[in-house]
Amino acid sequence: MQRESITLEGHPDGDMEGKSTVYCAAVSMTHWKPMKEAVNRFDPQAEFHIDEGCDITELSNSGDDAELSIARARVKPGTKTRWHRLTTTAERYVILEGSGFVEVGEHLQQHVGSGDVVLIPPGCRQRITNTGSSDLVFLALCTPRFSDEVYLDAEE
Repeated sequence: MQRESITLEGHPDGDMEGKSTVYCAAVSMTHWKPMKEAVNRFDPQAEFHIDEGCDITELSNSGDDAELSIARARVKPGTKTRWHRLTTTAERYVILEGSGFVEVGEHLQQHVGSGDVVLIPPGCRQRITNTGSSDLVFLALCTPRFSDEVYLDAEE
């Protein structure tokens, strides 16, 4: 595997302290799909309600970045989303505002709040509950990007 190195300058005065070398390994591009440069503008009017029990704004879910989708999810106070799973898509929640409990797979519910990241492997059932007095807002990052075909309601 071919490597290329770059040096990052740590101090503007040029001394050696703070300088580090980063090695970037060559990456197999077999499954990689090209990304197109784009700026996706946030449109609060684009938010829509889903039967799962939350409101979604798609921030990025297109061929411009075929490997990743990003959605803003909003769960109202006192709301628990339905159990669901994404069959072939991994998901990450990045909690931006509010607090609640998340349940993933067979793990017991765990408290989450601003700054927490929840990792959800493909096929893992999941749900989130807003236990706070304000909206629970998080980013849902999916790889590969989300499509309706991977969503399964898993409510018992």
